[in-house]
Amino acid sequence: MTTALPPVVSQQDWLAARKALLAKEKEALKVRDRLNAERRRLPMVRVDKQYVFTGPDGELTLAEMFEGRSQLYIHHFMWRDDLDSGCPSCTATANLNFTPPMLAQLHNRDITFAAVSRAPAEKVLAYKEKNGWNFPFYSSYGSDFSYDMHASLDESRQPVEYNYLSKEELKARGFADEMLTGDWPANSVFLRDGDEVFHTYTAYARGLDHLFTPYNFIDLTPYGRQEAWEDSPEGWPKQGATL
Repeated sequence: MTTALPPVVSQQDWLAARKALLAKEKEALKVRDRLNAERRRLPMVRVDKQYVFTGPDGELTLAEMFEGRSQLYIHHFMWRDDLDSGCPSCTATANLNFTPPMLAQLHNRDITFAAVSRAPAEKVLAYKEKNGWNFPFYSSYGSDFSYDMHASLDESRQPVEYNYLSKEELKARGFADEMLTGDWPANSVFLRDGDEVFHTYTAYARGLDHLFTPYNFIDLTPYGRQEAWEDSPEGWPKQGATL
């Protein structure tokens, strides 16, 4: 198979092009720093609903999920109803990122990590054991948690909304009714002040891109992710979303 290649230039021309790109990379970093600073200034919403989760030691509340720390990061672990199993992408992410060294880094900054799935507890715990995971993984089965966070779409539980778009807005963007169901990529962040819990942040879709570690490496290579949506030169390989 013949694949297109970047143009071949002199070292001097390459250095000039690289420096021009470096200036843009530095500006992008500054933009990200400004976004992070603005994120730290977001207001928050008190969580008044009493959510109940189930883990290996039985039931617990959202406040108990903090494990005594002040901040809680939740990965909404997607469940594939058609497979009656955990989402392959979430599974790959868990194997790569939800590791003891990563959790230790979060703990050092007063952050607790947990994954939550709407699947029944026996399925969640069996899937955790099957994969040999040690990170906190809970079931929210029977509660409104995943639906209130709009990580699970079910019109009988909560009006359909995803990535801060209403059902009508999603349909206008090409999402058919039959697509707007089940679990979708999301995370949620909470802050605890004594016994009170506050919702501070939730991101969806490509807002989670940078959390999948391989993308950070792949994006630096000539051919990138090789996904159909990418803006790449003519002739660059396109294999679809494989990760």
